[in-house]
Amino acid sequence: MELKVLKRSTFPIRSEEDIVKARQIVRNWANEVGFKLVDQTKLVTATSELARNTFVHGGGGEMMLEQVEDGTRSGLRITFQDHGPGIPDVTRALQDGYSTAGGLGLGLGGAKRLVHEFSIQSEVGKGTVVIIVKWV
Repeated sequence: MELKVLKRSTFPIRSEEDIVKARQIVRNWANEVGFKLVDQTKLVTATSELARNTFVHGGGGEMMLEQVEDGTRSGLRITFQDHGPGIPDVTRALQDGYSTAGGLGLGLGGAKRLVHEFSIQSEVGKGTVVIIVKWV
């Protein structure tokens, strides 16, 4: 079944305030779509991590939020895009404990575990795109 986009909006991720706004916006959309509180929290947590990565590691970028359905289910698809340095080794970056910023190294892998679909494309010197989908 083809994915149908019911609603779409794009938001800048260029400051700590934008990360807070991104979390609030995603929580509001998730509530409107009908996510239960636990799934709202999982999606907001993944959003927070990916928006922070976009800002801190990617030098800023944007978040595109889409309400989607595939005929039998509804959900949210969120795309984070930056034009930063890129990730030289995506497989390693997804491993728990790997960090380039001195953190716990749970970010990308943790975000992946909180959603139903996760994809990442990164090119050194060009930037990174992460797409997540969570279904109701």
